Amino acid sequence: MTVRPGKYGARDIALIVLKQVDAGEAYANLALDRVLEKYRTAGQDRAFVTELVYGTLRSLNTLDWVLRQHIRQPLERQTPWIRNILRLGVYQIMYMDRVPNPAAVNEAANQARRFGHPGAVKFVNGVLRNVLRRLGEIGFPPLEEDPVGHISLKYSHPAWLVERWIGELGVEETIDLCRVNNVPPPLTVRTNTLKITRDDLIELLSREGLPAEKTRYAPEGVVLGGTGGLRGFLPFDRGLFQVQDESSMLAGHALSPSPGSLVIDAAGAPGGKATHLAQIMGDRGTILAFDVHPHKIKLIKENCARLGISCIRPVLADARQLPEDLNGRADFALLDAPCSGTGVIRRRPDSRWRKDPGRLPEILELQREMLEGLSRCLRPGGVLVYSTCSVLHEENRDQVENFLRLNPDFRAEDLDPYLPPGLDEGAEEGFIQLYPHRHGTDGFFIARLRRRD
Repeated sequence: MTVRPGKYGARDIALIVLKQVDAGEAYANLALDRVLEKYRTAGQDRAFVTELVYGTLRSLNTLDWVLRQHIRQPLERQTPWIRNILRLGVYQIMYMDRVPNPAAVNEAANQARRFGHPGAVKFVNGVLRNVLRRLGEIGFPPLEEDPVGHISLKYSHPAWLVERWIGELGVEETIDLCRVNNVPPPLTVRTNTLKITRDDLIELLSREGLPAEKTRYAPEGVVLGGTGGLRGFLPFDRGLFQVQDESSMLAGHALSPSPGSLVIDAAGAPGGKATHLAQIMGDRGTILAFDVHPHKIKLIKENCARLGISCIRPVLADARQLPEDLNGRADFALLDAPCSGTGVIRRRPDSRWRKDPGRLPEILELQREMLEGLSRCLRPGGVLVYSTCSVLHEENRDQVENFLRLNPDFRAEDLDPYLPPGLDEGAEEGFIQLYPHRHGTDGFFIARLRRRD
């Protein structure tokens, strides 16, 4: 349908984003950025739109479950506009105090008039008033009788993922993990220690009006507060820091390449970990940063230029088939493998609904092939770090243990000497699994392997 012209409010802008995501036209973060720029949304309106979009997408299964109890026709038969007007309305009623509930219902009815068809106003108004009237009667499946259904609906996570976590972590810890996944994560950055110290960066950011504090573990990490974006922010443009989660910084320390080394980053784009390795090496040596996508090679080059790093050589190649002249040459190698992304659900609210357990075997095979391809490049005594942003054991410890069984010339190596205190659970075995609810970082796995002499 054609959207009626006129001045759009924050709720309308949120609806436009949700419709694009629902229609499969874009990922949420890309659609949100594009629409916010198009309508020049700033300040409190920008924050309100972001909260509406991400909150609605995060709670999608819960909102649809509530709506199905109040409409006769399947929700899927509604137009994308009406379907998302209803979702927005239920989200505001159930989770937001900023707008009074009657006002939220009226706003939804007005949207139905602008974006809907004849009769949509009465339909939307009736459904949301029924939801509002019966709000206190909404009950989730009992936790004791149906823990998967209860947690999945109350905390808005896919049932298949909840079932797996209950089996591995137990009910209480699964609830803790789901709760944390529903809270927007902090923005963490890595100090570019080639240009500035962490203390000096924090002081500089404070003078710029940006609250900043040290991260819990990584010695160069900084947590930022109160920022809506870094584009055009002078300290960022000057290359004084790089956006990176603390867990990813720990992967660099797990490898700890020495200055002058030959290092391979097998999945190097957009350059966050490669540039961190360059910092650890004092920008001395050679880092070959491979990626299979040409446009991502450009991102590596741009980050190197901004950060003032010269030892990285971006190379277009597939990590499964690295050049044969690298066999047995690398001192250090990093594989931050493509994965399910189950450790970064809190950063991408719509991603939880895109996860498909049926694709896991394909992902596992890709990881295995990349690990095998990269391992051939290590010299005797060389070190390989394998990492993922996953919390699924098949992609993590199982993958590494299978590699070690097939490659007896490699062994797991104690991570304790390379990681800060407080991260010792399993580290002595050469593996560590980070969780958002335990460590405050993204869900992340790190293993350190050494090729035997």
